[in-house]
Amino acid sequence: MIAGALCQAAAWAADQPAAAPADPLVERVQVITTRAPEPVETTPASVTVITRDDLVRRGAYDLRSALLVAAGIDIAPGGDGGPAGSVPEFWGLREFDAFLLAVDGSPLGGAFNPSLVTLDLTDVDRIEILRGAAPVSYGATSFVGVINVIHGEPGSGGTMLRTTGGSYDSGSIAWSSPLPAWGDVKSSLEADASHQGFSDNRTDFARGHLRWQNSRQMEHGVLRFGIESLFLRQDPASPHPRVGTSLTTLVPVDANHNMTGAGIDENRHTLSAGYERKLDTGSWSNTVTISRSRQDVLRGFLTDVTLVAPNAHGFRESIPTLDVYLDSHMAFHPDPKLEVVAGFDHLYGNGRADGGDFDYFVDLQGDAPPSGSSLSNQAAIKIRDRREFSGLYGQVVWTPAERWHLELGARLNRTAESRSTDTLDFASSTRVKSEDRRDVMRGGGFAGLTWTAWRSGANALHLYTNYRNTYKPAVIDFGLDADPDILAPETAHSIEAGLKSGLMGGRLGIELSAFQMNFENLVLSQVVGGVPALVNGGKQRFRGIELTTVLRPRPALEWRTVYSLHDARFRDYVTEFGGVPTQLAGKRLEMSARYMAATEVIVGRAEGWRGSVRSNWIGSRFLSKRNTAIAPDYITWSAGIGYLLGNVELRLDGTNLNDQRPPVSESELGDAQYYLLPARRLEVSARWLLGGSPH
Repeated sequence: MIAGALCQAAAWAADQPAAAPADPLVERVQVITTRAPEPVETTPASVTVITRDDLVRRGAYDLRSALLVAAGIDIAPGGDGGPAGSVPEFWGLREFDAFLLAVDGSPLGGAFNPSLVTLDLTDVDRIEILRGAAPVSYGATSFVGVINVIHGEPGSGGTMLRTTGGSYDSGSIAWSSPLPAWGDVKSSLEADASHQGFSDNRTDFARGHLRWQNSRQMEHGVLRFGIESLFLRQDPASPHPRVGTSLTTLVPVDANHNMTGAGIDENRHTLSAGYERKLDTGSWSNTVTISRSRQDVLRGFLTDVTLVAPNAHGFRESIPTLDVYLDSHMAFHPDPKLEVVAGFDHLYGNGRADGGDFDYFVDLQGDAPPSGSSLSNQAAIKIRDRREFSGLYGQVVWTPAERWHLELGARLNRTAESRSTDTLDFASSTRVKSEDRRDVMRGGGFAGLTWTAWRSGANALHLYTNYRNTYKPAVIDFGLDADPDILAPETAHSIEAGLKSGLMGGRLGIELSAFQMNFENLVLSQVVGGVPALVNGGKQRFRGIELTTVLRPRPALEWRTVYSLHDARFRDYVTEFGGVPTQLAGKRLEMSARYMAATEVIVGRAEGWRGSVRSNWIGSRFLSKRNTAIAPDYITWSAGIGYLLGNVELRLDGTNLNDQRPPVSESELGDAQYYLLPARRLEVSARWLLGGSPH
């Protein structure tokens, strides 16, 4: 049904008169690299901008759907963060903390880890994706990529109401609207609630979200302020164990080995404010966000694929955190060909974890789990961690001639972290306390050059290259197994070169990039004494090629194809397996696919039929650091079809239509265990828009 309707829509699109749209790859503006608006075409880095219109035409309202056809990026849904979360991969590195997630320029998750589970895409204006680090604008918080989610201006747009219903008793309702102006203040309000179920036993999440944003035009500038609250309740899934070189068949695909009452519940509240004013030759921007969250966790994992008790280990803990972020920078133009950006930012994080762990027994099918309330802690564990990341940064954007675009930036970082742990073992009445502190002062920088080799009307060819040097303090996930000693910071330097082109009068866009990144002290999960722990992983090398093509033969028809080749390998890392030291040099990093590709066809018009078809291919991945276990490649299909009449759109969307269930991310809490791709999902939605554009 979906395929047939799309064929009709495609035939209609082919009959429409041709137009000469701007280059689909380089027509957009981004602020992710320098904090000042820069055209994507001359930015000397690989940047993708996904607009509100792109999201609507794809029916994409979550991060995986939004980035499903972005070169070199794969978003694995779920993970240790719960079914509402995800684990992105950039440049061949799949780590939940290796990238930066920002909302309107402020890190979401603060000084600790990207808070993907709390990300909401209601009323998003655009999503900017930078591949590789942002060592100047964001400093010690980004490594292999940045995702910046940007909302529209308060008071802009129209009123939108969207409702959905789908597989596994899933459903949602979302509303956003500008509010009546009060005085000089413009306001917008968003509210949404959702429930999503899964084929996995006892797995789902419910989310409620409220966002109120305001702006006031003052004599010399604009004042912005807002409040955001999110309430999340997750019943987590269980990762699937590997025994030997393959996932075990003794455990059913959708088995859940958590105790009853398991959950990952979080409340997060954020205050934000900003002030921007024009200067004689530029602007001065200030931002501050304060976030307070509390997470309550009860969950467990199999430790042995046997029926010998105990065969599982669980933990319960409460994790309150406070994050404060502030940035102040000026962008000015002493010369029409020169832009200078200079600023200061500070990121403060204070968090603690209080809880304990316990052993229990559960059958391999997960049919008769014990009650969480009946399981008593074997120890009381307290963790305290405080982080302060500060930076002075400056960046110069110089266009000495029409064909040349140069960006140079430097940053001085100071990071300070203190940590304390307190563990009381109830059986032995043994108490162990420890404290550690690490202060680092280190620079970072970026140098990039773009040369416009050819331009003729809407046709152009831009060649670019860049060098980046950065570092990042080691992650802490507040797991009760957290090492009392603060790990060494991760460091990386990379080179990248590529081209961006618009051909056929702007109807064809091509972007090709090649990169190499040398990495030291990557934080890895490793079992130490039978317990998962985080360790520094020696040296790694990441290199690859990424290609994007976008063809728009007609205004209502778009065909996008992406391909990537990644080679992520250990260069020098010695670890133990069964007590035997093993050198992993030359081995590929686990869960990093060497080849990935995707293609998408989108059709649509102002009224009538619209839709999309997407196919994603992920190559084989090693499941183990020694490369002794391998997961085969797989293909997934997704599609959506909708009908737009006036301001009302009805849609039917399906993801993973061929119902593939491969391993997509590795647990850092359960040893040799992997989260599987969620099963096939269908969703029916209705969207009403009053005022603004129906697109």
